[in-house]
Amino acid sequence: MKVTGILYVCLYMKGPQIESTHKNMRNKNLITLAFLLTQSLSLAAWAPAGNHIKTTWGEKLTPETAWKSYPRPQLRRTEWQNLNGLWKCDVTSQSVRMEDVAFSKEILVPFCIESSLSGLAEQFRPEDKLWYQREFSVAPEWKGKKILLHFGAVDYVCDVFVNGKFVGKHVGGNNAFSFDVTKAVKVGKKNALTVAVTDPTDTDTDTRGKQALNPKGIWYTAVSGIWKTVWLEPVSATSFRNVVPLTKIDGKVDFDIALDGADGTESVIVNVYDEGKVVASYEGCAQDVSLKIPSPVLWSPDSPKLYKTTLELTRKGRSLDKVESYLAIREVSIKPDGVGNNRFALNDEILFQYGPLDQGWWPDGLLTPPSEEAMLYDMVQLKKMGFNMIRKHIKVEPELYYYYADSLGFMVWQDMPSGFESAKAKEQHVGASWEHDWNAPESHELQWRYEFEEMYENLRFFPCITTWVVFNEGWGQFRTTENVGFVKQLDPTRIINGVTGWTDRNVGDIYDIHNYPSVSFKLASECNGRMSVLGEFGGLSLNVPEHTWARNNGWGYRNMDKSVELANSYYRLAYDLESAVAQGLSAAVYTQTTDVELELNGFMTYDRKVTKIDEGMMNLVNRRLYAVKPAVMRTIVERKESGRIEVIAPNEKATYSETFVCGDRPKGLSLWLAGNVNVKVYVNGVPVYDGPVRQTRSYNQFNISDYLNIIKEGENEISFEMTNSLPKRQTSFDFAITAY
Repeated sequence: MKVTGILYVCLYMKGPQIESTHKNMRNKNLITLAFLLTQSLSLAAWAPAGNHIKTTWGEKLTPETAWKSYPRPQLRRTEWQNLNGLWKCDVTSQSVRMEDVAFSKEILVPFCIESSLSGLAEQFRPEDKLWYQREFSVAPEWKGKKILLHFGAVDYVCDVFVNGKFVGKHVGGNNAFSFDVTKAVKVGKKNALTVAVTDPTDTDTDTRGKQALNPKGIWYTAVSGIWKTVWLEPVSATSFRNVVPLTKIDGKVDFDIALDGADGTESVIVNVYDEGKVVASYEGCAQDVSLKIPSPVLWSPDSPKLYKTTLELTRKGRSLDKVESYLAIREVSIKPDGVGNNRFALNDEILFQYGPLDQGWWPDGLLTPPSEEAMLYDMVQLKKMGFNMIRKHIKVEPELYYYYADSLGFMVWQDMPSGFESAKAKEQHVGASWEHDWNAPESHELQWRYEFEEMYENLRFFPCITTWVVFNEGWGQFRTTENVGFVKQLDPTRIINGVTGWTDRNVGDIYDIHNYPSVSFKLASECNGRMSVLGEFGGLSLNVPEHTWARNNGWGYRNMDKSVELANSYYRLAYDLESAVAQGLSAAVYTQTTDVELELNGFMTYDRKVTKIDEGMMNLVNRRLYAVKPAVMRTIVERKESGRIEVIAPNEKATYSETFVCGDRPKGLSLWLAGNVNVKVYVNGVPVYDGPVRQTRSYNQFNISDYLNIIKEGENEISFEMTNSLPKRQTSFDFAITAY
């Protein structure tokens, strides 16, 4: 329709009005027409590609509105230039030279070539090379300054050229990086920026996270090329490279300041503001910068207080650089709860952490949110639901994301993106019972550590990040003890979750298990002094027609038919968490924020157009968890690991009963079940549980504290009626009871 409109204008202007005008006016009109036609055709050329569902933000996106926000909120300067928008591009074999590339297509940066919002939605192969090119100009006022070219992220290997000159190479698909392009840029003239990208995805051991060339199950569409903001910035020869405030809850702030081009004679002026008023300041040497904020307001999920800061770098009274930043006063620690467990503490107060597994994927942008507003929307929804934590799963977000988390009061667990070669999964994807890690080559370890440290340097500023997650479910897990020690030495101020799920090596601050869909956790006696965490659970699934990635097909860890069933099942899980928290659980992560491709287990649909459970009701049940007090746990009925019933044939029914003595009436009671069964449980003849149980590596824990009134101080009877839920395999069955 846009092209038809343009042709109509052309025909209209060819009529008598043009013929009757002066010749030079006609030429001007034709030139103007040609310009408008070119611009209109250019705009008309871009449109979201593919037939998958889209978000509201993706539907409204234009090349002129694509990611225009300042990309580095922790170190903000006034001068910068955004290079997002339409670029020329092409895909060639890796042997093709730059001068032979036709650049015959257009792509909308910062969206990857596989995404709908790129305008292409094309699969990119490991043997190919993706070429980008665009022109840019820099203002005459930038002359004499150092010009930095910033990339938020490029997946995976990129070579960068300015005006045909090679300016830098970067390896790694998740983190921000920069090149000094001063010598290659022509101030006041047109400059050509060219980027060449290769991406092995899962044909090598690169840190790809959830990407796969053959997406299915928990693996998603691959992402190649530029997928975060590209921008330019002029700075002085001597300037701030990084500023990280290190805070104590008494108000003391030490600034870790990194400078470029320094000679040791620089001074720094720091001002800290509260509601527009200076509350603390420093002026002096640029090293060992320290100040104290009087009567500090501490940062927390319920009170995410941020202080604005300004910093000026000087030498002999001459200003060299000025930046704006912010800080939050908070401390993260591990604290005994007085009843035998170590717990997470924020500002020296024990606080249960609860949040979703957040993949950060989008149906139209894939790893790139369709807009800043869209990215914020997810977080606001989670806040409404009553969560105080987010586990950022196998992805590094744009820095703006962490600023939003700081502002909203989310504690963030930041995963290191994993990597292993799919064809060699039997060697590189470490199994839960393996005695040894993957024997990775030294080259992989060097690159992995380089990328972890790069992530750390880019993100360590943000106070929202309370925990680093090193390995996930054995994906490319190698030399666990050494690498967890490396991360702990890198950042002793945060909690280190060495291994989340599967293959624990007794290192780090946390013993983290995954258990779907039910609640479970390791007891203090099993944790060797570490905190007990349920790093993934839940995964309850609801298919919402017309809002799915694959025409209403998908899966979850337990499928629900109706939204009421989903809500009730979720409330049951939250109730089960209450007894787990009382008995030692320090944090839990529910799967997940949204549906993702074939996974339908989100609180929201993949397009974010439907929220499956009422946010207000979720807030009520979730916030109850933060009020649970630690309690002394005692065992009423011991586990029998081999099973009280050792064999139940496929689809066979079985019964079992046993007596137990409770002693003093407890305040809470937990039933622990193991086996693949549909089971009805009775205590003293009263039904206390009726539902499915899934065999996992841990016993499933159910809160039956509502039935304390039927418990006798003397002898009690518990009985079970069950059916093996496996159609082709036998199962065993066991149970235990704990009280507090």
